[in-house]
Amino acid sequence: MLNKTSEIISTAYSESRKTLLENEAKIICSEYGIPVTKFKLARTCEESLAISQKIGFPVVLKIVSPDISHKSDSGGVMLNLKTEKEVENAFHRIINNVKKYDKNAKILGVLVQEMVNPSTEVIVGGLKDPQFGQTLMFGLGGIFVEILKDVTFRVAPVTKQEAEEMITEIKAYPLLKGYRNNPPSDIESIVSLIINTSNLMMENPIIKELDLNPVIVYERGLKVVDARIILE
Repeated sequence: MLNKTSEIISTAYSESRKTLLENEAKIICSEYGIPVTKFKLARTCEESLAISQKIGFPVVLKIVSPDISHKSDSGGVMLNLKTEKEVENAFHRIINNVKKYDKNAKILGVLVQEMVNPSTEVIVGGLKDPQFGQTLMFGLGGIFVEILKDVTFRVAPVTKQEAEEMITEIKAYPLLKGYRNNPPSDIESIVSLIINTSNLMMENPIIKELDLNPVIVYERGLKVVDARIILE
């Protein structure tokens, strides 16, 4: 267990939390070489403006609250903000929306993150199975993971060969190889992501569930847009 990971998990337990905040999950991912979007927690509107300028427009704003698990349902997500005025308005709208959604929710701030370009979406997940232990999942990401259920599983730890097999096993594999005007996805980056996620799960058996979805895969490289970690 790496230093920041250990600190974050200890803090969560001290606050009687099993679900990590998104910024906490992304810090842990970064420690294990998992490429996440640029992000930083803003506690005030002024901080959100300064962070947006540093990250570069356009940006995304998301509510950060231990009491809000479904950010979109609470009106806690604003996308593709291109100016300081849009960020300022979005910050206040998010806070007001969440207060209306749950007046008792503890609001820690707003996560400011880069708005990435669209591309092929995949999902990488982890689950502590009662019988098999730490298990990894890979499949087509975004909304399609629930509709198509095109996923494959391996018991961790996984080798490079096993990671490659997971990618080729899904029915959507031809999409990753490129189709029509869409370029091929960076398969090596996906392999590295699966292996690094395997390492994260194996070195932190206290993790019960992990979801990286969506992961936006480009012709070169990838970015994890959302990360969720639940502890035992």
